[in-house]
Amino acid sequence: MSEPTYAEPQMAPLTGRSGRGGAVVTSGPWTGDVEIDDPYGIDDELRFEDGFDPDAEIEPDPEYAATLAPDPATQRRERVGPTGRPMPRFPAPRPAMDHGPAKIIAMCNQKGGVGKTTSTINLGAALAEYGRKVLLVDFDPQGALSVGLGVNPMELDRTVYNLLMERGVGIDDVLLKTVTPGMDLLPSNIDLSAAEVQLVTEVARESSLARAVKPALADYDYVIIDCQPSLGLLTVNALTAAHSVIVPLECEFFALRGVALLTETIEKVRERLNPELELDGILATMYDARTVHSREVLARVVQAFGDQVFHTVIGRTVRFPETTVAGEPITSYASSSVGAAAYRQLAREVLARCPAE
Repeated sequence: MSEPTYAEPQMAPLTGRSGRGGAVVTSGPWTGDVEIDDPYGIDDELRFEDGFDPDAEIEPDPEYAATLAPDPATQRRERVGPTGRPMPRFPAPRPAMDHGPAKIIAMCNQKGGVGKTTSTINLGAALAEYGRKVLLVDFDPQGALSVGLGVNPMELDRTVYNLLMERGVGIDDVLLKTVTPGMDLLPSNIDLSAAEVQLVTEVARESSLARAVKPALADYDYVIIDCQPSLGLLTVNALTAAHSVIVPLECEFFALRGVALLTETIEKVRERLNPELELDGILATMYDARTVHSREVLARVVQAFGDQVFHTVIGRTVRFPETTVAGEPITSYASSSVGAAAYRQLAREVLARCPAE
C-alpha cells in the first residue's frame, strides 16, 4: 500500500463544527475524507449536541500520555501514531437518520483478559454517541458484559440461553435497555455454558445464534457479540452469525502467539460456514509504551498484519476497571478522559473501515 501523502500540517485553532488543523490525505485507502491528526485523540470532539465538552481536557494526564508514546511531542510533531504509521483523522459522522440492516461484529480472541468485554462496551457506547443504534450480545457464560453494564446475571429470568434453546422466546423477551441511550443488551449468565453441550445434537447447530438475532437486525446499525475466551461451539456460532471480526490483542507475548490459531479458525469458518466473514482488524489494547515489551509486540503485530491493525491503540488506565465497578461505559463515567477519547476515535475508525449497510 502506498504511504499517505499530505501537505505541511498547520495547527489551526478550534472553530466549532468546522475541521481542524491537519492536511487532507490525497492518496491511499482514506483518499479525500481523512486528515492527519494527533495520535492521542486529545483534540477529538463530537460534532452534534450531546453534552460532550471538547474543552474539558485539552492535554492528557502526563503519566497516562507516556503509556501511549515515550515522546509525545515528537509523535505529535511528526504526525505518527503509536503503531508507527502516519495517523489518519477519522471525521465525526453525522447521526444516522435511518437504522438497519445491522452489521454484526464478533469481538473475538480465544485468550482471556485481552480487553474483549471492555472494548465491546465502550465501542458500542461510542457508536451510540454518534447516533447509531447498537445491540450488544453477551455470548460468554461468565456474563462479564452484563456485569460491566450494571446487570446482575444471577437475577435474570431469561438470557441469551433461553433465546437460543427455547421455542417461543423472542428477542423482546430477553432484551434489556442500558444506561446509554441507543444501546441495548442481550444478557447472559452461567446457563449459557449448558448450550454448548445441548447444541451438539441440534440441526445446523453452528447457525443457532444467527437465527436468533435475525429478527432484530432491521432495528439496529451494529450488533456486537462479546465472545467467550475459547474456540468452542459458542465462538463458532458467533463467527457464523457475524459479518466481520475485531480481534482485541493485549500487547503481550502470549496474546500474540494465539493470533495465528484464531486467524486459522476464522478462515475455516469462512470456507465452511460463512463466506461473508471478514477480519475487520486487530485492536491493540493494554498498551504501555514505557515498556520495551509492549512496543516490540505492537511492532511485530504491525509487521505481520500491516493495515489490518487499527490505527487506534487503547492504553492502560485505571479508569477501565473503575467503569466496571460503576456499571457504565467510560464514555459516560469519565467522558473527558483520554480512554474515552480513544474509544470515540475507534468508533470513527470502525465507521470508516466497516460501515453498516
